[in-house]
Amino acid sequence: MSVRVLTEVDTAAFQALRLRALKDHPEAFGSSFEEEVTMSLEQYAQILSVSSRPWFGAFRDDQLLGVAGLMRSPGMKTRHRAMVSGMYVVPEARGEKCGQALMDALMESAHSMDGLEDVSLAVTVGNDAARHIYLKAGFTPYSIDPRYIKVGDQYFDIEWMILRIATDG
Repeated sequence: MSVRVLTEVDTAAFQALRLRALKDHPEAFGSSFEEEVTMSLEQYAQILSVSSRPWFGAFRDDQLLGVAGLMRSPGMKTRHRAMVSGMYVVPEARGEKCGQALMDALMESAHSMDGLEDVSLAVTVGNDAARHIYLKAGFTPYSIDPRYIKVGDQYFDIEWMILRIATDG
């Protein structure tokens, strides 16, 4: 398995994986399948082209198995923070350390970003496999946000977690 930053060449695979994630696990993402299925390939390519917001892909041979994004805040007052976004690993690759490899690559990138001090993320309460990866990476829980995601008539709580990567500031 290899992990690398996704580029526009990966757009079709990224779109397919993202839509699969949104369809199969609507409780795990703030966006919905219904919102993103109407997006064009060009719109997905635009997402991958923002260098300050890299998306990482885990591959076995040429098959995309998982993704995770690192979204740095653009504002002057908040650019010391970034957020893990859209983490997803296909079920057939779970248990193969794919999520861990994505998190390792993402955090290596975070540590190289000048002035970045904190990385946060949200995980759906009950997603113990993802939570385990985040805890192992050093993230600390700090809040439960009740009823944050609503799918149909069902609500899901999310847990916010943070990792301080810089000691100054």
